[in-house]
Amino acid sequence: MARTAEIERKTAETDITLEIDLDGSGKSDINTGIGFFDHMLSAFARHGLFDLSVNVVGDTDVDGHHSVEDTGIVLGQAIAKALGNKKGIKRYGSSILPMDEALVLSAIDLCGRPYFEMDAEFTAPMVGAFDTQLVREFFYAVSYGAMMNLHLRVITGINDHHKIEAMFKAFARALDEATSIDSRIDGVLSTKGSL
Repeated sequence: MARTAEIERKTAETDITLEIDLDGSGKSDINTGIGFFDHMLSAFARHGLFDLSVNVVGDTDVDGHHSVEDTGIVLGQAIAKALGNKKGIKRYGSSILPMDEALVLSAIDLCGRPYFEMDAEFTAPMVGAFDTQLVREFFYAVSYGAMMNLHLRVITGINDHHKIEAMFKAFARALDEATSIDSRIDGVLSTKGSL
C-alpha cells in the first residue's frame, strides 16, 4: 500500500501544493521562492529518502514567514496523511548528526500528540534570503501538522548554515526511522492500541 499524500492549501498569503512519498528514494522538486529554504527541503528529502515535491507561491515581498510556516503546516499534514493508521511503524526515531563543527540531535515520537521543543541559537539574522527565526516556526508547524512529538537540539555549532542544515538532515533521518515498518509490530506500537 502506497504511503503517499498530496496536500493543497490556499490562503490570501500562500498557495501551496505538496506531494510526499514516505517510501521514496530521496528525489525532490522544490520551489518555495526562498533559495536556502529550497536547499533545506531538498536535503530533508534526500537524507530521509522521501520523494518530495513542493511548490509555493507566497507573499515573499512581505517576508518569508508565511511561506515557511505554511509549508511546515502542509508538510506535517502530508506526513500524517501518508502514515494513515500507523500500523506497523516504529513510531520513534532519533538521529545525532554532525555537519562540520555543528552537531544536532533530533528525536521524534509519532504518537498523535503534538509537542515541540527546540534548543538552538543563531547569531546571524539571515542565511541567504532565509530568516533564521523561521527555523522554529517551520519545525513547530510540522510537529503540530503531523501530530508528532519533536525535539531538536543543537549540541555544538558556530556557523548558522551548518547548524540549520544539520537540523533538517537530522530531522529527516529521525523521521525515516520513525515511519519505517517493522514486521514484528502487530497493529500499532502502543499499549493503548492507537496512535
